[in-house]
Amino acid sequence: MNRLSTPRPKAWVILRYVALTALCLVWIYPFLWLVSASLKTPLEIFSKGLNLLPDTPVWENYIRAWSQAGFSTYMFNTVLVTIGTVVVVVIHTALSGYVLGRYYFVGRSLVIGILGATLVVPAGLTIIPIVDLTSSLGLLNSHWGIVLALAGSGQSAAILLYAGYFRGLPRELEEAATMDGAGFLRVFFDVMLPLAGPVTATVTVLTFLAAWNAFLIPLVFTFGTPGLRTLPVGMLAFVGTNETDWSGMAAAATISLLPVIVFFFFVQRYFVEGIAGAVKA
Repeated sequence: MNRLSTPRPKAWVILRYVALTALCLVWIYPFLWLVSASLKTPLEIFSKGLNLLPDTPVWENYIRAWSQAGFSTYMFNTVLVTIGTVVVVVIHTALSGYVLGRYYFVGRSLVIGILGATLVVPAGLTIIPIVDLTSSLGLLNSHWGIVLALAGSGQSAAILLYAGYFRGLPRELEEAATMDGAGFLRVFFDVMLPLAGPVTATVTVLTFLAAWNAFLIPLVFTFGTPGLRTLPVGMLAFVGTNETDWSGMAAAATISLLPVIVFFFFVQRYFVEGIAGAVKA
């Protein structure tokens, strides 16, 4: 009697795979619809509804987005800003996390508490002082201004990740390097930072996604210089006073998303390992 009431393991596994497949389809459907809309005419987007198959693929939408709307320039700006932001963020958050994780000084707990509190501060509240400081440095309408603005705000999570990871490493590593005559920077760059590869991968992924998709700071910093716009800000080119080019916007959004998907596909394993390592430490 009990054996008949117990579900068969094979049937249970099949049911689980069916449920997960259905969930995945629901999860990726918006992206599939976006790709489909990028190959339709504006009228077909609304007339077809949720149908993913266009009558005739309109590849001209991608040509219009890439050439006429200037997304080739926006792509270059976004790549430049993203790479610069990732490099600056990894260096300064790793150094900050190393000091917080390995050294004990007066006010250390207070600094960590302040960093944790800044995680809940909305980015819009800090835009005015960021713009004022960048303008004082003469970097308002430049790639470097956008990079420093993105790299210098909202990096508390990365600092705490590094601090947690470095705290769990044995102190004998530093002592051995110090006995060999290595100074602070050499110990950090030659010994400690290479060991923090998983966390560096995690911070790189998070920073890459944040910088690639950033809208507010690039929008404010490129008001007077449209040639410096990034991909998210460039989407505004498809929004007119009386109409919106939905098919062109869908094509531009697809162009913007593809590099992110490819990048995350290759680094997802390191991202998960870095999160697990930092939490364990």
